[in-house]
Amino acid sequence: MLHDVIVVGGSYAGMAAALQLLRARRKVLVVDAGIRRNRFVSESHGFLGQDGVDPAQIARTAREQLKAYPTLAWLEGTATDAKRQADGFAVTTADSGVHHGRRLLLATGVSDALPAIAGLADRWGRSVFHCPYCHGYELNEGRIGLIVTGPDVLHHVILFTEWGDVTLLLNGAFELDAGARAKLAARGVTIETGRIAGIEGHADVKLQDGRILPFAGLFTATRNAPSTPLAQALGCELEETPFGTQIRTDESKQTTVPGAFACGDVARVPHSVSLAVGDGAMAGVHVHRSLVL
Repeated sequence: MLHDVIVVGGSYAGMAAALQLLRARRKVLVVDAGIRRNRFVSESHGFLGQDGVDPAQIARTAREQLKAYPTLAWLEGTATDAKRQADGFAVTTADSGVHHGRRLLLATGVSDALPAIAGLADRWGRSVFHCPYCHGYELNEGRIGLIVTGPDVLHHVILFTEWGDVTLLLNGAFELDAGARAKLAARGVTIETGRIAGIEGHADVKLQDGRILPFAGLFTATRNAPSTPLAQALGCELEETPFGTQIRTDESKQTTVPGAFACGDVARVPHSVSLAVGDGAMAGVHVHRSLVL
């Protein structure tokens, strides 16, 4: 069967794109491995109309709504390869199935590489976060610890003072000059130079000198990369951002491979559920236009 579009990734961006295409009565196959990036989070915030809702429920509701469209095919599985062909694309899945589509949309999301600190990954999405707009309000203006990984994040530090009492945890990543220290101090930011031994309790930072610093929550920057190698296998160009690596797209969300598009976290920064949905919806429209015009 030749689908009009194969969407790889059935999370928020992928489903938002699929919705536009289904409403244009196009045959859409969604291949989804079922691993949402925000699967560790119990509440989604900042998404209009869904504020405070379990993100898993948002995804379930969206999928149920897509199933009402008869031109949808949904495959639970992992796409392992993608190739350009004369009539479009061939996508291979882990069960060795091969599926064909006139267009391909990559909405695979990204992986998060966290700082190598004991206990940090165990609290990711629960008391350790990356986005203050998504999680800052719920900390109730309490103590916030920022675990930095390099000087490029310094211009974001002052922003966090909108949500609470901020401590900058340098953890030996770099040295602050006098000017930066003065600027941070003027905004009430505490600077901690001690090395981190690990994270304990809810969000307690244990330093190597034995001190324990309790926080309402911790924030840190992750390094992102596409969660699958499909884009590279297809020959799509990647690009570097302050957050990591993403798929390069043009204003129509098309990659450097004609007929292959990308959307969501894997193809834009910054990241949030609402931004992923908007990006996916726009990508769906552009994919449809490429089939018609």
